[in-house]
Amino acid sequence: MNPSSPIRRSLFLHASLRRRPAAVLRRMLELVDDDTLPGEPQAALERRLAELLGKEAALFFPTGTMAQQVALRVHAERRGRSAFAAHPQTHLDGWEMQGYAVVHGLRLHRAGDRHELMTTADIEAVAEPPAAVLWELPQRDLGGLLPEWADLRAQTDLARARGAAAHLDGARLWEAQTYYDRPHHEIARLFDSVYVSLYKSLQGVAGAVLLGEAGFVAEAGVWLTRLGGHEPETWPQVLTALAGLDTLLPRMAAFRAHAIAIAAAINKDGAAYAYPDPPQTPLFHVHVPAGRRAVTEAGAAILAERGVQMFARVRSAPDPRRSSFEITVGENAMEFAPEEVAGLVHELVERAGGT
Repeated sequence: MNPSSPIRRSLFLHASLRRRPAAVLRRMLELVDDDTLPGEPQAALERRLAELLGKEAALFFPTGTMAQQVALRVHAERRGRSAFAAHPQTHLDGWEMQGYAVVHGLRLHRAGDRHELMTTADIEAVAEPPAAVLWELPQRDLGGLLPEWADLRAQTDLARARGAAAHLDGARLWEAQTYYDRPHHEIARLFDSVYVSLYKSLQGVAGAVLLGEAGFVAEAGVWLTRLGGHEPETWPQVLTALAGLDTLLPRMAAFRAHAIAIAAAINKDGAAYAYPDPPQTPLFHVHVPAGRRAVTEAGAAILAERGVQMFARVRSAPDPRRSSFEITVGENAMEFAPEEVAGLVHELVERAGGT
């Protein structure tokens, strides 16, 4: 994408349109009232999330990267094991430069096929006893796929039977809940530790929270200090997260319903394929019959001409004639009618020379 192109509307959840400093500061000024603010905003957020997810304790972290590496480190030290298992496309491996290994000396066992959800058989096939097994709900790089509830329960039971902790990468737990249609605490109960993001679907400034039993969180706090994660003031991150819990969390089901409608319109048009069909969460992928570079250039042209951003990046595919991109429905995509999105996708494919 051309960073100089003016974005007026965007199908990308984290478009700069909604995260420009002036826009964020205006939103924060609406939230700041010294007479109504909790005396300790961070502690208030931690208590609220611990109650919502049914965990004994919660701890704010500046990033999810730090929170998840610390969670795995604590599980490893408790069990005297140095390995953990996760899907081959786990965020920790693909996006964080293997910090789990470089910083913490942990080993990853990639469980299963990179294009399919992890299964009980995949976990059983991990030969080295893991300290933890990690689940990402939903699996972003698979189009927001989720295991069925019975499968998820069987997998977490298996992990514990092998002496491993069950850890949830719940960066998008808020979206996953719309598919399982169970209280957040019932989903979180399957896991010994849970990480949630404050800036993704909740649209906060930054930050993450790690949750679990009190002793685990206390040990995580030691590593938070060691890694330089304590901040003197966290209220900017906390206030925007609290606002997201109040205003966006109640709308997740509506976001998913709109995602289903958009995906249906794309698939009805036939120029591309939205997957999963229907989406399980407000997140899904659009697979197009054109290569990554051509689609990237076509998207840049639409942005330059109309100010409409269709994606942040395009994913390549084993077949060089195909590629895909992600749509996550939040307030951003609610501004687009399903038929309009289908038309944009059709135009994108034509411009990219797809068939």
